Amino acid sequence: MSGFSPDWLALREPADHAARNPQVLAAVGSIFSGKQSLSIIDLGSGAGSNLRGSYSVLPARQHWTLVDADSRLLSVARRKLAQWADEAQEQGEELVLRKDDKTLTVDFRQVDLTKDLEWVLGWQPDLVTAAALFDLASARWLERFVASLVSMRLPLYTVLTYDGRESWQPAHPEDQRMLTAFHHHQRGDKGFGPAAGPDATEALAQAFRKAGTAVTVGESPWQLGADHADLVRELAAGIAAAVTETGHMSPEAIASWLEAKRGASVTIGHQDLWARPV
Repeated sequence: MSGFSPDWLALREPADHAARNPQVLAAVGSIFSGKQSLSIIDLGSGAGSNLRGSYSVLPARQHWTLVDADSRLLSVARRKLAQWADEAQEQGEELVLRKDDKTLTVDFRQVDLTKDLEWVLGWQPDLVTAAALFDLASARWLERFVASLVSMRLPLYTVLTYDGRESWQPAHPEDQRMLTAFHHHQRGDKGFGPAAGPDATEALAQAFRKAGTAVTVGESPWQLGADHADLVRELAAGIAAAVTETGHMSPEAIASWLEAKRGASVTIGHQDLWARPV
């Protein structure tokens, strides 16, 4: 899974961190509070935002493996993490970071998760995590993923999975038609077969519960207003481009909708999920 620009990921990172559900994050931290060290695999890691959003509640020593199909994003992640840390040191292929009172060792792996999922999970981390990933995956791949986690008794913490809810202010007459067409696009093939899109969190939760795994789900919506004007503009442009690809709406209707979103505010629904063996 690739195709996300570093600029887009950088633009959304502050909103992503602000949106994380604090109760779900605290629940994850509490489970590992007695450990001195933790190994984490971050799937679809992009430029490392999920590490930066999660590290603070985890033990003092952390070993992160960032997994992504896009080597360019892994290179960006290495550079941005080194800039973000209080101290950074290259140690062979790994990056050793010191941030606040934590020591983080990070390695970077280019992996195609459609082919090598079980191999990656076979590294047996203490925690598997991901951000803004699973709405892009197919229902069949999600079932395979959950089955693998359950068989290996691995916990999952995932954040910011799109849930399909959008509320724009001011409203526009084409909001609902745009949303319907966007959801159609979201369910297209993003590299894993027909994507689960807004149904992804529920699909994950049902599969885990069926397997007897404890599941906690919490809302993590983007709340975007005047302070996020650049992100709102890029978000609206991305939605308009996706809807254009579907052919479900006229160019004139899309252009009218996009023009109306200049200076708008919006709430975009996401879900965080924490699943752990019992």
